[in-house]
Amino acid sequence: MLTRNSLCLLLWILFDGGLLTPLQSQPQQTLATQPKENVIHLQGRRSHFQRVKRGWVWNQFFVLEEYMGSEPQYVGKLHSDLDKGEGTVKYTLSGDGAGTVFTIDETTGDIHAIRSLDREEKPFYTLRAQAVDIETRKPLEPESEFIIKVQDINDNEPKFLDGPYVASVPEMSPVGAYVLQVKATDADDPTYGNSARVVYSILQGQPYFSIDPKTGVIRTALPNMDREVKEQYQVLIQAKDMGGQLGGLAGTTIVNITLTDVNDNPPRFPKSIFHLKVPESSPIGSAIGRIRAVDPDFGKNAEIEYNIVPGDGGNLFDIVTDEDTQEGIIKLKKPLDFETKKAYTFKVEASNLHLDHRFHSAGPFKDTATVKISVLDVDEPPVFSKPMYTMEVYEDTPVGTIIGAVTAQDLDVGSSAVRYFIDWKSDGDSYFTIDGTEGTIATNELLDRESTAQYNFSIIASKVSNPLLTSKVNILINVLDVNEFPPEISVPYETAVCENAKPGQIIQIVSAADRDLSPAGQQFSFRLSPEAAIKPNFTVHDFRNNTAGIETRRNGYSRRQQELYLLPVVIEDSSYPVQSSTNTMTIRVCRCDSDGTILSCNVEAIFLPVGLSTGALIAILLCIVILLAIVVLYVALRRQRKKDTLMTSKEDIRDNVIHYDDEGGGEEDTQAFDIGALRNPKVIEENKSRRDIKPDSLCLPRQRPHVEDNTDIRDFIHQRLQENDADPAAPPYDSLATYAYEGNGSVAESLSSIDSLTTEADQDYDYLTDWGPRFKVLADMFGEEESHNPDNVT
Repeated sequence: MLTRNSLCLLLWILFDGGLLTPLQSQPQQTLATQPKENVIHLQGRRSHFQRVKRGWVWNQFFVLEEYMGSEPQYVGKLHSDLDKGEGTVKYTLSGDGAGTVFTIDETTGDIHAIRSLDREEKPFYTLRAQAVDIETRKPLEPESEFIIKVQDINDNEPKFLDGPYVASVPEMSPVGAYVLQVKATDADDPTYGNSARVVYSILQGQPYFSIDPKTGVIRTALPNMDREVKEQYQVLIQAKDMGGQLGGLAGTTIVNITLTDVNDNPPRFPKSIFHLKVPESSPIGSAIGRIRAVDPDFGKNAEIEYNIVPGDGGNLFDIVTDEDTQEGIIKLKKPLDFETKKAYTFKVEASNLHLDHRFHSAGPFKDTATVKISVLDVDEPPVFSKPMYTMEVYEDTPVGTIIGAVTAQDLDVGSSAVRYFIDWKSDGDSYFTIDGTEGTIATNELLDRESTAQYNFSIIASKVSNPLLTSKVNILINVLDVNEFPPEISVPYETAVCENAKPGQIIQIVSAADRDLSPAGQQFSFRLSPEAAIKPNFTVHDFRNNTAGIETRRNGYSRRQQELYLLPVVIEDSSYPVQSSTNTMTIRVCRCDSDGTILSCNVEAIFLPVGLSTGALIAILLCIVILLAIVVLYVALRRQRKKDTLMTSKEDIRDNVIHYDDEGGGEEDTQAFDIGALRNPKVIEENKSRRDIKPDSLCLPRQRPHVEDNTDIRDFIHQRLQENDADPAAPPYDSLATYAYEGNGSVAESLSSIDSLTTEADQDYDYLTDWGPRFKVLADMFGEEESHNPDNVT
């Protein structure tokens, strides 16, 4: 409160005492006419003939922010030259905050701030003032605009908007190496006083780092800071306003600084000698041990390259770097043999891949260690003298003949005997056998090169002392050819000779083939057999290039005399022993034109007319066959028609049994049957009523013609048909009517009740007893029935 009042008093002295020049002033004003307080004089309306004495005209006021007094804060005063102090002038205020932030006394023109203001929220207010005549309500002067500025006080501390910070700097950096720049922001007015002037300092992090108090740049303060000693640093930075003076506000932030690695440390082996033990059975390329050099650096600065120093035993081994663990992996380049050499010694050098030339003066960035390898003895399988054995045998070699041998030895210190046997998986047919002790291989079956020219199988050798230790070798046996097959004509030839052939013509060229594996340069010879050479029609001309030509020896050949000629040709090879065969060639005589082109070779063509070809003959025969087939078909159709006519006339009335899979309704159910076959065709034509619909019954008397005794069955049926057809009450639809008539030859005459004029009670069945024993049961039934009739009285 005291500070604010002092500032107000200072401002009043400066402005009232004339130490500060107002923003707007009139040139004719003098120092003696300045007002004694913060007053804005409004320009009045005056006569042009009156000289006006004007005072200072201010266009802005100042008000302190964060005013906490109990009374409204006085800002300033508005005054018009036309105001004589008689209360006839009224002052009004409008613009930013008028009535809510600032108020004006309408009579005196005093302006007050009625609430506390924040410069950071709004730094100034623009208002308008007006002097009005109370009586006339008219403005006395034009409206004037002025500004009220909020005077700043130090009420905001500096803030690090980007904190906390993360930075890094290489280790071993010199003093003053740049690390990071921090920046604090103060919301106070930077143009007024020292409220926004910030000063930086380090509260925590000395003596490793320093900071520029004005710029906030952090730098290293100690030389040769080692990452391997300490990697992380936490620095506390303070920013204080008021230029760092007492009473200023402060803010802090944390800066996390990491020392990045540089290659300032060479790799070092933890010990000078490494001892490894390796079995002699280790395969080539396998890892037999690991060694490691330690490098305290990090990342690529810790990458190590291992090399074997040339020397004793170094050519048997190799070393590579494990990229994950940076270890040196020693691998085997050549096989080890305990019986040959039991120990190896060599040196390994470890060095950095990425060197930093700034630290070369510290010494070489490499280290050397000695590696001693002891070879361990292992019980090994036998070793064959060759990696593969190749043998040859002739195909006619007798069974049991030795064709070769294999040899395997136990190279261990305490050598053991070796046993041999054939791997049955590779030689399942058992063409060969092997002596288990000597290793000799012999044939077990007769070999045929034409069947199998090569055999490939394996032989296993095992130690007698340890049968589980075995080794295997491949055996390749080539079967050599023996000249056992004679040569033959390679393909069957269809040889023809023209009837008009001349002597000395070559009609066919033949070649030979041999199933044997003929050696290079083998020659085949061709000649006629001795019996054919006595009176030959043809001869063989050997061209001496494994081919021969069939040559004519006559002037013309006749198919009528002889159509085919058989020519025996003898072929010999040049191998040992000489093999030969006689091959019979068939030569057909053909008819040719003058140019030698074959026209026909068939025998039937000899007897055909000259102008009739084979195609024409075939066409004629085909036409004859077609005509015969038409005649046969016509006769068959005629017979079929005749048979159908006879069957229609004679077999029209016949018993037709039609089975309907329906239970039916008894004798009166006649809807499912067709009686059209039993009706008179003439009546059917005359009466064209539909038979599929039951007509309405007419009350006409039903006439039954009298049936004469002993009439023919045909007449009886015809009468019954006329009766049914003439009866309107008879069913016109398909039905089945049964007409039972025994005929004249029956003893019992008719069994039907059609002609029966008496009732069932009037029938006499005594005649049934005369029919014999077969009808005894029927006679007893009806006789018994008659005897029990109550109407029967004797």
